[in-house]
Amino acid sequence: MRAGKSSFQLTQAILAAALCAALVGPAPGTQDGPQSAQEPQEPIRVETRLVNLFVTVRDRNRRIVTDLTAKDFRVFEDGQEQKIEFFSRELSLPITLGLLLDASISVERILEGEKQAAMRFLERVLRRGDLAMVISFDVNVDLLSDFTDSLPQLESAIQRVQINAPLPGGPVPRSGPLGTCLYDAIWLACEEKLRREAGRKALLILSDAVDAGSRVRLEQALEAAQRSDTVIHFVVIADPGFYGFGGPNGAGVARRLAEQTGGRAIFLRDEKQLDEAFEQIAQELRQQYTLGYYSSNTRRDGAFRRVEVRVNRSGLKALTRKGYYAPAAGH
Repeated sequence: MRAGKSSFQLTQAILAAALCAALVGPAPGTQDGPQSAQEPQEPIRVETRLVNLFVTVRDRNRRIVTDLTAKDFRVFEDGQEQKIEFFSRELSLPITLGLLLDASISVERILEGEKQAAMRFLERVLRRGDLAMVISFDVNVDLLSDFTDSLPQLESAIQRVQINAPLPGGPVPRSGPLGTCLYDAIWLACEEKLRREAGRKALLILSDAVDAGSRVRLEQALEAAQRSDTVIHFVVIADPGFYGFGGPNGAGVARRLAEQTGGRAIFLRDEKQLDEAFEQIAQELRQQYTLGYYSSNTRRDGAFRRVEVRVNRSGLKALTRKGYYAPAAGH
């Protein structure tokens, strides 16, 4: 974060931990990445942890299905079927949302359209009890608005997004290429902000999905999202005039981040399609099922556990996160 923007600053110390973890290597049973303390949920059972899954179901025509019951679902963890203990249709559960806007030079000509569409999205999706924050990223990461339920405050923050804004006193010293710190922005949003929040959590990222100059790697950004139980939705849009023939190469990154966390990656040709894309994501956020189970694996090993949700009805597909990190011993 830049000095003077908020109390949440991007300093060399914050990301030094991530770099140190990458150099030293992962602890046994974990992936590479910044190792954050796992915050346990309320202890309902002595040696088990309630796993909550927010699930969106679509049919063959990509329409959201909202009339299912608990009997229509099966949940598997590392291939072992789990007993569903809790089930509900979530239409009004509060959402904690992070809006991440690419402010790099590659989106300069489409930024104003993105900002206007982002404001319309917040007006459409936010309800009583919801919170949102606004972060922009280019060669740095700026928290322009901390979590708030104030639409005027959020809209004012979006209006302040600008391309490679100069930093008072010069940029934070860094080595390597300068460009778009996408992975840093995701890591900071999840590790420093969303990890501390409860309930439904999501990031909506508006970018061409090309990273250049981040201190953390893609794997570390993804792990931070998984450890904070954050769903990532990606709206990928690029200025064809900037990239020329072929466009940017961030499609694989956007798909991986979205699919692994239970979100969607939507690819647009121009900013005229933004409102339609945001409407699809608003539906995802507001029309979900909640499934809860106690893992049959009681080991507190900090390992990543793969999760699969199946729908018993033909032609339906469940969208949810691909797994979670088990609590580690001592946590």
